[in-house]
Amino acid sequence: MNEQEFGFETKAIRTHLEKTQFQEHSTPLYLSSSFIFEDAEDMRASFTEEKVRNIYSRFSNPNTTEFVDKVCAMEGAESGYAFATGMAAIYSTFAALLESGDHIVSAGSVFGSTHALFMTYFPKWKIETSYFDINKPETIESFIKPNTKILYAETPTNPGVDVIDLELLGQIAKKHNLILIIDNCFATPYIQQPIKYGAHLVVHSATKLIDGQGRVLGGVVVGEAELIRKIYLFSRNTGPAMSPFNAWVLSKSLETLAVRVDKHCENALKVAEFLESHPNVNSVKYPFLKSHPKYEIAKKQMLLGGNIIAIEIKGGLEAGRKFLDKIKLCSLSANIGDVKTIVTHPASTTHSKLSEEDQLAVGITQGLVRVSVGLETVADVIADLKQALD
Repeated sequence: MNEQEFGFETKAIRTHLEKTQFQEHSTPLYLSSSFIFEDAEDMRASFTEEKVRNIYSRFSNPNTTEFVDKVCAMEGAESGYAFATGMAAIYSTFAALLESGDHIVSAGSVFGSTHALFMTYFPKWKIETSYFDINKPETIESFIKPNTKILYAETPTNPGVDVIDLELLGQIAKKHNLILIIDNCFATPYIQQPIKYGAHLVVHSATKLIDGQGRVLGGVVVGEAELIRKIYLFSRNTGPAMSPFNAWVLSKSLETLAVRVDKHCENALKVAEFLESHPNVNSVKYPFLKSHPKYEIAKKQMLLGGNIIAIEIKGGLEAGRKFLDKIKLCSLSANIGDVKTIVTHPASTTHSKLSEEDQLAVGITQGLVRVSVGLETVADVIADLKQALD
């Protein structure tokens, strides 16, 4: 049977390293900083890359190789590289591909640390970014300049859970010869594969649903081999590599990704439907609710709705704080994608340093609460949210 004919779950479980002489059924952990050579010629050929092999774990390691190979199989990508964190993946990808004087066109609704890269750090190297409104995709082309190199977006977005048409982005990138990079963290490779729609690179914070249990940090970028080669060479020299231990954990996590995400999404839809009926909630955004403004697009490009819900609580900032204080079962944490349900009020926590105007510019209202729905008994999650909202 051709490997490409295998289903998603089979690829996630059966993509693994060659077995050692011990014929282990589960891939071992390779906690080694470096690897030895047979002789001078072997060493020379390895460093000139005439031989493809492990040299130093900053470059590659059997565990990181297996993890990347699994993500590539899931996303339909040619190659990839694994990083210590999701932000290391995002920074290194941009830094490897951009030069002074280049321009990025990005959705305005991006993760806070990505926003900081675009607005605080990249301008120091004369790299500028223009933001488009994710809810006005018809305006994207008006932001493209002769020096634009990258088109970037998250979908669904963090924390507003907005959705953008990947097929449209792919068409725009092709028309203007841009590199399309998609942050696929909220969806995971199980729910959505942006490469099918024209993305050249897909980036993930593996810390979230890919790990799924709040244990380790990690990031990965996969896509076209020519672009990954540039990212690899940059990362080989700058050192943001994923640790072998984290890669081993994450590779095991991928084996259960589909079954976990199925349950996350089943729970999340039930929680979203409850929240939509609560009198103290102004609005609910969840991609597979028919009330989501991009419901049809979500259904077209996503297998399921994900585990993140954005709600607008009546009463604004103070109501958001009170809601957090009344939570009993769910966790108050900055993470998402855990087996435990997590609630966050961005305006008073993660984005509190931004002015109200700047918060609104990235889709954060005073009463916005992000719910990362876990794997608990869903009735217990709903009961906790209900008593906090009541």
